[in-house]
Amino acid sequence: MSGYRNTPRISDPPARTAATSHHWLRVFAVGLLLWIATVAVTFLTGNSNLVPTIVLLGSFLVPATMVIWAYERYAADLGPDRIFACFGIGGIIGVLGASVLETYLVSPSAWMYVAVGLIEEAVKLAALVMVSRRLRVSGLRYGLVLGATVGAGFAAFESAGYAFNAVLSIQGLSLKDLVETEILRGVLAPVGHILWTAIIGGVLFRERRGGRFRFTAPVIVTYLGVSLLHALWDSMNGIAVWLVARTTASEWQRAPFALGHMPDPTTEQVHLYTCYDTAGLIVVSLGGLLWLRLLVRRERGAPIPAQLPASPA
Repeated sequence: MSGYRNTPRISDPPARTAATSHHWLRVFAVGLLLWIATVAVTFLTGNSNLVPTIVLLGSFLVPATMVIWAYERYAADLGPDRIFACFGIGGIIGVLGASVLETYLVSPSAWMYVAVGLIEEAVKLAALVMVSRRLRVSGLRYGLVLGATVGAGFAAFESAGYAFNAVLSIQGLSLKDLVETEILRGVLAPVGHILWTAIIGGVLFRERRGGRFRFTAPVIVTYLGVSLLHALWDSMNGIAVWLVARTTASEWQRAPFALGHMPDPTTEQVHLYTCYDTAGLIVVSLGGLLWLRLLVRRERGAPIPAQLPASPA
């Protein structure tokens, strides 16, 4: 087995060729056209057999594109098999672990989303460790890519579940709800699970020594931090409703709201809710992106670590 390799700084990605530098763009363009065509044909023909194709294309398009972009730009030397393992196996392990733990450990309460954030970030971190424990690399760059890949797999499989639930309604199959759900989750995917797991993955691999993962203070603090971002993201709907009620609710609305209901909101309240919800998601996203930028800038300013000699095979 080859020896443990330290990683070049984040500013020194692997060399890329013109033939491979834009695969991600072609994948996205072709996938998007196929998704649009499938949606159009389904609406025109009413053929429900095409619904799974819409679900799969729409759920996997953006996460897969992000993974290909990150792989080509920063981690082409890892090889596609490792990326496929992190995306597929890591993503499935993550959603299965989250489903089991949330079923038995999470109950409706004011802290429900905090628990969800802690659980889902923990299972993604565990999945990352499981699928990359034999990979003899370290450093922020590899951790960012591999973490983002596990997060993308988690996001893709989770989005497929949400899309499947959205298409089912009392009146039958709702293609409109399916399309709206996939567009919304596709737009938000890069600043959700992908970003959060990239951050924790980057710090985890940066702290790795001698081929062993170390759960040091920076790793634990980062885990708690991305879990908090996750919790804020998930709870933004409720926060927006609370803000609307606190700032605009009339006397007759306050009593039902105290019992957990928002009766007959006005048009202005609906618009205000949308503004609060969107603004909150933007703030959370910017917080995660700023955190990622600070990690990368710190890594670029750090001295290049000395290379360790390879051990005999």
